Amino acid sequence: MQDPVTRKVAVIGAGMSGVLSAAHLQRVGLRVTVFERNQQVGGIWLYCKDAAIEPEYPCSNPSHIERIGWDKRSGKIRQRILHAPPGPCYDNLATNIATPLVQTTLNPWPKDTPDFVHHCKVKEYVQETSERIGMRKVTVFGAYVTNVYKHGPKWNVNWKVLQDRAETGELVEICHHEVFDAVVVASGHYDAPRIPDIPGLVEAKAGWPARVLHSKSFRNGARFEGQNVLLVGGGVSSTDIAREISDSAQTIYQSTRNGSFDMPASKLPANASRVSEVVAIGTTPPDSPAPTDSPFTIYLKCNRVLHGIDAIVFCTGYHVTVPFLPQYHNHSITPQQADDKVLITDGSQVHNLHQDIFYMPDPTLAFVGIPIFNTTFSLFEFQAIAVAAFLSGIARLPSMDVLRVEYDDRVRLKGYGRRFHILGDEEESYVSRLINWVNGGRSSRGLPLINGHTEAWKEAKQQVDLEILKLRALKVAESSKEQTFAQSAGSH
Repeated sequence: MQDPVTRKVAVIGAGMSGVLSAAHLQRVGLRVTVFERNQQVGGIWLYCKDAAIEPEYPCSNPSHIERIGWDKRSGKIRQRILHAPPGPCYDNLATNIATPLVQTTLNPWPKDTPDFVHHCKVKEYVQETSERIGMRKVTVFGAYVTNVYKHGPKWNVNWKVLQDRAETGELVEICHHEVFDAVVVASGHYDAPRIPDIPGLVEAKAGWPARVLHSKSFRNGARFEGQNVLLVGGGVSSTDIAREISDSAQTIYQSTRNGSFDMPASKLPANASRVSEVVAIGTTPPDSPAPTDSPFTIYLKCNRVLHGIDAIVFCTGYHVTVPFLPQYHNHSITPQQADDKVLITDGSQVHNLHQDIFYMPDPTLAFVGIPIFNTTFSLFEFQAIAVAAFLSGIARLPSMDVLRVEYDDRVRLKGYGRRFHILGDEEESYVSRLINWVNGGRSSRGLPLINGHTEAWKEAKQQVDLEILKLRALKVAESSKEQTFAQSAGSH
């Protein structure tokens, strides 16, 4: 594949994936501009006590995520929140990956850092890393990127900033435009809530908007004092929230489809129990002749009915989406119908990326941070190194035909949807492939080679893998116990 002629690169997002992208692009001599919606570096680790404006319910279209939603905030407050929506960081959020795995070569954690730290420590770490590379000098803060498109050989980036007009007191949008040779998308996964279409959900949200929310809006358990709460979804965030609200809520139900991403039910607090999938929601309207403070009735797939539910929290994850690249969205087709140009279909994956990084039809569009179930910061750094190697001409990609064969083989092996981007125990081999490719280019130019994972990282990863095996074994044991109980009940 022909080498790109790259001098100017736009990086969209100033979380850790954006910080690392900017750092390694600058190291190879490229001019970088970072665009960040917020007023500081940090990404999802930026805590805001205010929640984002919620989307429409249901929310199943990844191509349209900036919605008015159910919210009474108005004026400048609303404008600012829509311009730079608060993320999912809640009061007591802490890392669930050990710090020896979540670090970069640019800024190792201090030696006395605990394995698991509060979100404020992670934010400080990301910001300190950005200061070390002088990122503030190349970052446009408060920049909401609205559209990115290719015209001729150049990428065009449109963005807007909010500006106070002293003479009128108004908050106005000022639009800007600049051209670049390449674009790196480092905008993360946790922006567009995925909310399933359940019969009765629209009526529930319309009648009691403050009682139905997505986990992105969760901050603490205070609002659930004495309530019966339904959590929809059984993954890590749902289980964490169950623990967070256990001291406030009276009873917690966690509804799951018994999926492979669910945590073991035994990890739930004592006042929480797991129930089957929600098939419908019944709602007592606020203006009912017989008003109630526990308005929801939940109908489950197992035919059980939960009465007297006070609040519903959807812990159902997020769409993968790039709203500033609308020309590469097509939500009218399934992932299986994706052609060789589209990036986003149903929001469960990003299509047509080589190694989850390079857009194959035009690899001057690259992504950092797409894979899931990995060690995040350390992985992002290796991806950033790969992007910098290609855009600087140090490493060359194979021909489009070779890339397409490799991609199609991966589709056949992993299938479509979220699973396509899971690394898990493949992370080490994935990084080895990237580093071998980068070092092939560096060696031919007489440049020093890049090191892969350290021995300390590998040792820490082995411990994580052991814990994952224990969780899997626990889930199998719980499932076997449930089946035995069901068979026993059916025989009577």
